[in-house]
Amino acid sequence: MDEVIARMSAGEFYDPASPSLVAARRATAGWLLRLAAAAADAPEPRRALLAERLADIGEGAEIRAPFHCDYGFNIRLGARVFLNFGCVILDVAPVTIGEGAQLGPGAKLIAADHPRDPERRRAGLEFGRPVTIGANAWIGAGAIILPGVTVGEDAIVAAGAVVTRDVAPGATVLGVPARPG
Repeated sequence: MDEVIARMSAGEFYDPASPSLVAARRATAGWLLRLAAAAADAPEPRRALLAERLADIGEGAEIRAPFHCDYGFNIRLGARVFLNFGCVILDVAPVTIGEGAQLGPGAKLIAADHPRDPERRRAGLEFGRPVTIGANAWIGAGAIILPGVTVGEDAIVAAGAVVTRDVAPGATVLGVPARPG
């Protein structure tokens, strides 16, 4: 693995304009176009296509197009994961979605983050923090899960919620910012 990609994936500061990252995003853009064009009623070819780019894809996992991600190679999907139309995953750091988890239309998982220090931001540096969605969790339509957040097993994130903190297993959160409900 390229040194810059390894640093990025490990959550260290990196320059997104690095040639290796630009090339990786370009390759992912081509892959996403092929994925969008693949027939939804042909599960085996789509599965093979998903396996080309994703770190791991469990049996029966499904992604409905359109789908957007930065790289793909930091995304792990458990068995029977379902991502509905328009999901976005910014996967500069690992994004893991547990078995049977479901993401509603337009849900966003954001591992990409930016320095709080203005000098580092001016320098164009970025970093990421992993996002983890537990088994059988349900992420509602349009919900946003921010960098470093873990949503526990069997948890529910209401539609439109913005999740800034970890969600306990079995909990339901809603609102902006998301709070137990």
